Amino acid sequence: MKENKLSFRGIILIASLIFGMLFGAGNLIFPVHLGQLAGQNWLLASLGFLVTGTLIPLIALIALGISKSHGLYDFGAPAGKKFAVFFLIITHLSLGPLFATPRTASTAFQLSFASVLPTKYQGLGLFFFSAIFFFLVYLFAQNEIHLTRYIGKWLNPLFLLLLAIIFIIGISKPMGSLQQNVTAIYQTAPFANGFLEGYNTMDALATLAFGVTIIKALNFLKITHPKKIAGSLIKTGILAMSIEAIIYLGLIMLGAASLGQFKISANGGIALGQITQHYLGSFGTAFLGVMGTLAVFTTALGLVTSFAQDMHSIFPKIKYNFFLIFTVAASFCTSNLGLTQIIAWATPLLMFLYPLAMALILLSLLTYFFKLNPIIYRPTLIFTSIAAVLDGINAAPKELSSLFSGLLSEYHQFIPFSGVGFGWILPTVAGLALGILLHWKKSTAEKALNKRNAA
Repeated sequence: MKENKLSFRGIILIASLIFGMLFGAGNLIFPVHLGQLAGQNWLLASLGFLVTGTLIPLIALIALGISKSHGLYDFGAPAGKKFAVFFLIITHLSLGPLFATPRTASTAFQLSFASVLPTKYQGLGLFFFSAIFFFLVYLFAQNEIHLTRYIGKWLNPLFLLLLAIIFIIGISKPMGSLQQNVTAIYQTAPFANGFLEGYNTMDALATLAFGVTIIKALNFLKITHPKKIAGSLIKTGILAMSIEAIIYLGLIMLGAASLGQFKISANGGIALGQITQHYLGSFGTAFLGVMGTLAVFTTALGLVTSFAQDMHSIFPKIKYNFFLIFTVAASFCTSNLGLTQIIAWATPLLMFLYPLAMALILLSLLTYFFKLNPIIYRPTLIFTSIAAVLDGINAAPKELSSLFSGLLSEYHQFIPFSGVGFGWILPTVAGLALGILLHWKKSTAEKALNKRNAA
């Protein structure tokens, strides 16, 4: 096969694919709510949010290219086959039928029909809406080859057009200044809280999961050489994440300015609905419903496709279509629990998974120095896992976290940054240092042995 160079048109198309799969309704909701919570500290909070919402996903794309990984399994394989399978399955379950994929339908319903249906019909409405939603997702996702065309050519431009309209109106007619009152938690640690709020986008995890889909799309464009793939991921990733960063900043500013007209809302969905209604009147609900549904539909396509592709690669005897049907059906069932329940149970798992993902990204970036050496990976991930488990327990509902109150108290007292959700940083660095030391000792011993044998 002749190796192609990714054209300008190809860069736009793949960047659009990356953006479309990552940017869902949750990415619309969380930054708006962040703006309201951060108030006059919106800029520092934005910087924290952009790190987890755009910078880490971009670095994850680069890490995929550098490590020549074709999916989650390859990414975690240097730590051992069992860990790689564990990381792949638990990440895909969180992005698939447990949280992220069901959240797409629940969020779309919340932004569209929930506000017009009587309370007694909410459950029935969600059932029929999610059934139609996931049926369409299944139809689109059946043909992998046309995924790029569906997302890159049709859905993204329409979504961006709708989003641009509300930005233009918001800039020309601001609801208030950006110097509004700030909530207590954003008064003392706006950057840290913005960073943790970015976990909710799940974009770092999604980027690793979507790696297989993005690389397949490059292969369809005859980009197959590892160096060509790495370079293409960097180019398209920078473009996609730059667009996301601009949108995030605009939404955060809209949220902060909205405090000139509204009180802090219970969640970003309500806030976005109020803002849209303020600017577009009775047309606002329909506008938000279309915009939100388009956003989550592209994300749902990417989620179910990457789930089926990765699972099929690990269990090749089971067909791609079986895994596709499984994740679509399971996501439909979970979505009917409601958006509030889905978000509540996602936080502890995200607090556990994100440190592992960031440790793996760091290790992959060091490929040039250590060649994916397991002796570097294993101590780093063991140390990271201990802190990640404690962070997950701490974020769990009080019924569970209270059982470990003594242990958590010791953890917060002795591990730096653990009180603000960053307890994994020092253990990760310590594990990496131990791995490097073990690697150096092993290399020194091998060199000494080779000298003796040569003599």
